Amino acid sequence: MAAAGVKQALGDLNKDAFVTLLSKLIGESKYVQNNPPDLIPEEDRIVRHVLDVLRPFSTATGGGPLVINHVAYKPSRGNLIVEYPGTQPAKFCHSSACTWMWSLPSLLNGYVLFRVQFFGLVFTFAFSDDFDPFTLSIDGDKLRGRGTTDCLGHVALVAELMRRLGETKPQLKSTVVAVFIASEENSSIPGVGVDALVKDKLLDTLKQGPLFWIDTADKQPCIGTGGMIPWKLHVSGKLFHSGLAHKAINPLELAMEALKEIQSRFYRDFPPHENEKVYGFATPSTMKPTQWSYPGGGINQIPAHCTVCGDVRLVFISGVTDVMKKLQEYVEDLNANIEKLDVRGPVSKYVLPDENLRGRLTISFDEATSGVACNLDSRGFHVLCKATEEVVGHVKPYSITGTLLSYGNCRKRVSMCKLLVTV
Repeated sequence: MAAAGVKQALGDLNKDAFVTLLSKLIGESKYVQNNPPDLIPEEDRIVRHVLDVLRPFSTATGGGPLVINHVAYKPSRGNLIVEYPGTQPAKFCHSSACTWMWSLPSLLNGYVLFRVQFFGLVFTFAFSDDFDPFTLSIDGDKLRGRGTTDCLGHVALVAELMRRLGETKPQLKSTVVAVFIASEENSSIPGVGVDALVKDKLLDTLKQGPLFWIDTADKQPCIGTGGMIPWKLHVSGKLFHSGLAHKAINPLELAMEALKEIQSRFYRDFPPHENEKVYGFATPSTMKPTQWSYPGGGINQIPAHCTVCGDVRLVFISGVTDVMKKLQEYVEDLNANIEKLDVRGPVSKYVLPDENLRGRLTISFDEATSGVACNLDSRGFHVLCKATEEVVGHVKPYSITGTLLSYGNCRKRVSMCKLLVTV
């Protein structure tokens, strides 16, 4: 079917159906917040509503061509793979979520798309007496609710797209697949979402084509993301009364001075990359603290140790292992030369020779992931830009050092990186 015919067959977004579904999804948003161990989402609450929309047009009911696979690795935490078969089995076309999707018929007819959407949300509070974020509120064309412009809004849009495909049955060369994943916003519980789908080879058929990964609330195409290395710097000192500071090794002071030196070395070794401007990154690679913890005690007590946590965000640096190795080298060198670090006042020190004690740094890392850069010469990128311009009125692709945790980890195992666009 020609591009114009596909677009005509799909028609415009059914706003009433979209708002009805979105209202149901937002109503479940309190239960899909992802902040373990306190909040573990129940993504099947969202799956249930999406299935209610799509099952009438599925092979399971005999009402349509949609092939639906509900895959759960943990109770109440399902993923959903929805497939609209094309006429050429070797071609796969995987749909994305935004109003410009209705302007991508040329991709739907002979090109490959892959889209992933998320059932979970980051944690938030009901922060206003006159606005409940866990209920969809409608004020003219303004929709407000937790996840409206991001995760759940994308789910509703793509579900409506797949419903229209199942309902209108356009003849497409490519198979259209929508993958809705669980546990995107938190990787502390593995084996739940896309990592498990990749491990079970449920995404292997999608290798032939580009990926449209839906993960930002912006109207414009996001064409690059950063790599990320979560780190923990554990600092050991010597506990003592703060009135006798000369007998202590203050781990808080040591942490501040050590981290300052580590950051200085990082920015020296990993300067801005020339392609950052081409891709529109707002920031270069960064290494910074975001959390600080210590064991507690009275205000008059210098603690024995503390831990500083943070992350490295990498731009156009694919070797996360090399960066981790370099950070480890910084720490080893500082440990060997701990007495050379700047101190904080006349009795501040990191070595107690009479007691044969030295302050010590230990760095560790959680799971790291590489960044992603789109192929700016790909057909998919140019078609997406054209579609965005048609719908929004202008197009200005950009990049951000936010990280696609799951995608970065599975990208090398599933070779489907011709194009990434997060919208």
